[in-house]
Amino acid sequence: MSEPRSAPTVGQVVLGRRLQDLREAAGLKREDAAKVLRVTAATVRRMETAEVALKIPYLQMLLKSYGVTDTEADAFVQLAEDANKPGWWQRFHDILPGWFSMYVSLEGAASLIRSYEPHFVPGLLQTEEYARGVLQSGAIGRALVDDPGLVERHVALRMQRQTLLTREDAPRLWMVMDETALRRPVGDAAVMRGQIDRLLEVIELPNVTLQVAQFASGPHPGTYGPFVLFRFAVPELPDMVYSEYLTGAVYLDARPEVATHLEVMDRMAAHAATAPRTKEILSDLRKEL
Repeated sequence: MSEPRSAPTVGQVVLGRRLQDLREAAGLKREDAAKVLRVTAATVRRMETAEVALKIPYLQMLLKSYGVTDTEADAFVQLAEDANKPGWWQRFHDILPGWFSMYVSLEGAASLIRSYEPHFVPGLLQTEEYARGVLQSGAIGRALVDDPGLVERHVALRMQRQTLLTREDAPRLWMVMDETALRRPVGDAAVMRGQIDRLLEVIELPNVTLQVAQFASGPHPGTYGPFVLFRFAVPELPDMVYSEYLTGAVYLDARPEVATHLEVMDRMAAHAATAPRTKEILSDLRKEL
């Protein structure tokens, strides 16, 4: 059996899709591939959907049966070995649920991240103090409230995630945040001042766009709840939408669902304050604190 793990790396997702394409190009069904490996068709499906890691011996047998040349197979195996290496977030495995491990992997590989956040400042833009206040409130999970050690681990993870904003190949970040997130106090006034200062700082980055959906502009299409849309530079990965609920999350990649979320995101961006106006809103709010 191939080895399961908490969540796949994006590299494993990409290679799984490539493996499926190679099988289909060879005119083989999953049942045919399963006979080569002497496993069930379900095991082949799990390999192709990155539900399990790619075992190199299995991979070599499949590539040979698909008619892949030795040179191409060697390159594929090397990619698989690299993809099977744990992501940096695995050192937070003690606090990171599997359904969010996938999110961190996608976040790190995306070329564009668009999101709507109605309740809090988005995690990628939070200060340590603000993040700590959100976590201590029990908004993420009641277990954190009574365990300062867990809170600090979650804060450290959140700060580590933020390094993608300033890396050499940083993704474009385009966020719409409800005014509620700015008006809801987290911690004391000093924490909120620090958070507003952080937002004023980060919106100066060339790859970051932040818009505020103001109360005065009335209802908008995103009032159903927060969601994130990922776009990737690699053609094997389609656009994906992440939507979180109380005890887990769903990942959507079906074209109609993604298209609907993208349309809503575009309408919200047109509805919200422009980036220059958002900067004015943040500056005005900073003066109030």
